[in-house]
Amino acid sequence: MDDWEFRRLHRLMVLARRIDEDAIALQRQGVLPAYAPAKGQEAAQVGSAAALDPARDFAFPTYRELGVAVAMGVDLVGYLSTHLNIWHGGMYDSQASRLAPFNAVVGGPVTHAVGWAMGAKLDETGGAAITYFGDGASSQGDIHEAMNFAGVYRLPVVFFCQNNGWAISLPAARQVAGGSVAARASGYGIEGVRVDGNDVEAVFEATRAALDRARDGGGATVIEAMTYRLGPHSTSDDPGRYRSLEDEQAWTGRDPITRAARRLPEADLAEAEQYAAEVVERVREGLQALTPRPAEELFSFVYREPTAALLAQQRAWKESLDA
Repeated sequence: MDDWEFRRLHRLMVLARRIDEDAIALQRQGVLPAYAPAKGQEAAQVGSAAALDPARDFAFPTYRELGVAVAMGVDLVGYLSTHLNIWHGGMYDSQASRLAPFNAVVGGPVTHAVGWAMGAKLDETGGAAITYFGDGASSQGDIHEAMNFAGVYRLPVVFFCQNNGWAISLPAARQVAGGSVAARASGYGIEGVRVDGNDVEAVFEATRAALDRARDGGGATVIEAMTYRLGPHSTSDDPGRYRSLEDEQAWTGRDPITRAARRLPEADLAEAEQYAAEVVERVREGLQALTPRPAEELFSFVYREPTAALLAQQRAWKESLDA
């Protein structure tokens, strides 16, 4: 990776961190009902997303992939608007941005990514999918089915696990049999790679290699990025009830942004912070300017053709307004 690319990734990580911090502040102020912080996972998210080809690849996130959205250039007001519960899956163009609406179902985006990858293979588009999940989600049945399906059909998909050591309050050692998510890949006949998830360059290189292999017909890869969630699981969580202060302090010393900053001059660090501050201000103002959407849009765009059940719900809703 050349110096320009490394500076770009550092700048994106700083932006992701500052947006994340501001989102927490907005939640505490009552602007956002809830939020899932990503502090400490910036290298895993930015490094992997930066390896994508936006002209042909597609990403399928959970509810915590702010760094992925930042790296892919997604409209951040539209992305964060999902936390305001005013639109289906966010007010950004997922088709144009190549980032699917984020998914709050544990393991949910993984099956979607495999379905997209099957379509890409049948259409011979040459693109690959990447899907994100945590170490806790790796124990979901859907993930195993998705990996098996991808292995059988040699699908162009990268399963990107951010192993932050905790499935909310349950340590990974108590819910990942064998101790490694990447090691499971061999059982499905696909590649498995474990990488330092706090090293943005290592993540970028591992993901780029997996995507290249997927596009070339080499099949799927499981990447297990070993990282740490420096903040709580969500804004309603208290990690002090299950994590030790010593453990948190040890991982703070391995902060991915601090590590990357050691390679850069002070001028680059100052420029990254200035850029982040300007974007944070614009995003905050944009979020606070949003107003509730018309209530009838609750029934819009759920299906291409409304189902009988959905139409019945819509009629019942309208009747309740007239009652």
